[in-house]
Amino acid sequence: MHEQSGPAPRPFWHRLNTFFAFPFQWEPLAYAVVLALCALIAHLLIFLPRALAVLVVELGIVLAATRYGFKVMALGSRGIVRASDFPRTLDDEWTNLPWKLFALVLVQAFAAGLLGALNPVLAQIAMFVVSFTLPATMMVLVHSGSFFQALNPALVWETMRAVGWPYALLCVFLFLLNTGAQIALVMLLPLMSGWIMLPAINFVMIYFGWVMASLLGYVMYQNHAELGIELLPGAGADDRQIDTRTPAQIAQQQTDALVAQMVTDGDTAGALALAYEAQRTQPDDLAARRRYHRMLLLSPDKTATLLDHARRLIDMLVRRDLTSEAVKVYKDCREKDATFVVDDPAATMALSRAEWRNGDARAALALLSGFDKRFRGHALIPQAYELAARVLVQGLNRRDMAQPILTTLEVRYPGSEQTSEVRWLLREVPQG
Repeated sequence: MHEQSGPAPRPFWHRLNTFFAFPFQWEPLAYAVVLALCALIAHLLIFLPRALAVLVVELGIVLAATRYGFKVMALGSRGIVRASDFPRTLDDEWTNLPWKLFALVLVQAFAAGLLGALNPVLAQIAMFVVSFTLPATMMVLVHSGSFFQALNPALVWETMRAVGWPYALLCVFLFLLNTGAQIALVMLLPLMSGWIMLPAINFVMIYFGWVMASLLGYVMYQNHAELGIELLPGAGADDRQIDTRTPAQIAQQQTDALVAQMVTDGDTAGALALAYEAQRTQPDDLAARRRYHRMLLLSPDKTATLLDHARRLIDMLVRRDLTSEAVKVYKDCREKDATFVVDDPAATMALSRAEWRNGDARAALALLSGFDKRFRGHALIPQAYELAARVLVQGLNRRDMAQPILTTLEVRYPGSEQTSEVRWLLREVPQG
């Protein structure tokens, strides 16, 4: 893992000029011109009808331009913003991203169409939601490379929440860029005619597409810590002339760099001791807790210490609404010790809900196993029962296993909201 020791990235609205300038760097500019001129190949495909030849060539241009756009996003998210620093080849994990994005758009359009068949207003709402969440969907797709994770509303929501209120500003800028591309085409078309028209249109669309990719990649980089993105060596080179870090942040990053160097030099024990001392003297410092957790994972003889520290780290992450990271810490510990459990009822519920939102019904149920016995008399027990019943019914289709939960709720908590909810879940559904 590469630890970034530079200043915090500047807000993306302070760097708008760099996004517009990106396609004019030598390498992307040359590639954009070549792609735009590829439209002329359609004239050589004399064995195909003209319209079909243009369609085939244009689809190839769109695919190549989109692949490069994803490369810009992926490398930008890891702190590489200059095309001269890009690797020459395209990583295999990025090759299929255009197809996955196309499939995502098809699925979302199909869902909106189904809603439109029920009610036109619902279709309009669905299209607004799809448009508003598309930037976050693309961020999840680039970060994970997974079609299904990009389709997961919980992960999309976590990404939007990690970016925070600037996400709305990002959507505004993307809308303006899209509108700008249309205006540029309207102004350009009357000036172009003949063979040059299609290459000119291609260049305009490629230019604005790569500006958007550069913007999205930088927003991911700006929020890389919250999104769990590991930076590459040389990340944030353009930000180093302005250091806006606080003294505490500088101290943290210096400690990170020293620990990383000690690990590189083979002094794992010394790095562990340094990480331990930092979290001992700053118990409320999340960065110190994270660093110590990473070092304990590298120390095979410190499993007991890892598990003990992880319980405190998970509790801190849950209290700070960083549940996705808390789930990862929990899974790290389960890999070391399959019997590991969280000893805080609120944290246990938060992890279980996160796993349920992520679509892992069995993991959610495993977290809830024995909740009422481990936390006897706790006020969260009815909620744990209700969530377990929901997972069994909606996630595993095991109404038979949920029925005893309803019986227990009716005996112990007859008037609770959770009892009514589970009763509704287990209602008799008329057979069609």
